[in-house]
Amino acid sequence: MVTGATGNVGTSVVAELARRSEVDEVVGIARRRPRWQPDGVTWRPCDVRYDDLVGLFDEVDAVVHLAWAFQPSHHPDVTWGVNVHGTSRVLDAAAQAGVSAVVVASSVGAYSPGSKTERIDESWPTHGWSPAAYCREKAYVERMLDGFEQSHPEIRVARMRPAFMFKAPSSPEQLRIFGGSWMPTRLIGRVGVPLVPALPGLVFQAMHTDDAARAFADAVLADARGAFNLATEPIVDAAVLAEVFGGRTIPFPGRVARDLAAAAWHAHLIPAPPQLLDYLLQMPLMSYDRAERELGWRPGRTAVEALTALREGLAHPQEVDTAPLAS
Repeated sequence: MVTGATGNVGTSVVAELARRSEVDEVVGIARRRPRWQPDGVTWRPCDVRYDDLVGLFDEVDAVVHLAWAFQPSHHPDVTWGVNVHGTSRVLDAAAQAGVSAVVVASSVGAYSPGSKTERIDESWPTHGWSPAAYCREKAYVERMLDGFEQSHPEIRVARMRPAFMFKAPSSPEQLRIFGGSWMPTRLIGRVGVPLVPALPGLVFQAMHTDDAARAFADAVLADARGAFNLATEPIVDAAVLAEVFGGRTIPFPGRVARDLAAAAWHAHLIPAPPQLLDYLLQMPLMSYDRAERELGWRPGRTAVEALTALREGLAHPQEVDTAPLAS
């Protein structure tokens, strides 16, 4: 059973699990039933904050928990309700229903700030970065999982910590979440971005969502426990972004960029809070050796290919008929 099954990650995970011969049935949970209907998938409308989950999880072997709300960032009580309270209810229901395995989507955002030159492994502290609600909530969920593992050693728990994930069908949704509905998505995709600000610390990892989904499915089907970083090469910086979006880099002061982002957020011009930019400039780079070693997982696409898919999806929307991915 997959919660949050109709978004960027959920649609890829559902499709990947449905392709695996070891899986008898995939049940997707979402607040709104989609028209998208892959073979071998059953849909159950459900809100993880309020609806009965124990009954849904009865006779389920594994739960993949992906449900997460990025917005509304101006109302963190709402995102906390979905992300933290919702996760708590999912874990409680899994324990009551006797589910044997729980695979949870964590994130690079759960990690404390770190080096932009050295790669961290899964032992790096997951205290997040408290000024950013996204990081704070991801870190809180990590602590909930710590307690859940101690209380329920009979349930196998895997935590997937992916880098930024992109694919063509989710491009419009992602630009809406972080840039706002006014963004000229098709123009950006077709014409590109003429200037890319080279901010100090603008170094991060990206990957294709379908590659991450393969790792999630591997974790469901293998005897996998603990945390797994997911990423690919190359490391993304302003030069890589300029290459993908057909522009050129321009040096830009980080403080000015932060002030502009804060002003735009407070004016409700963009939905992403400025604290996310702050964290982007100090988030660590991850080693994904453990996923390769223990899951036998290999990323199939480069970070450049993932970003190119993002651009292609903006230029030519590839709509999947689910509410989150509708363009």
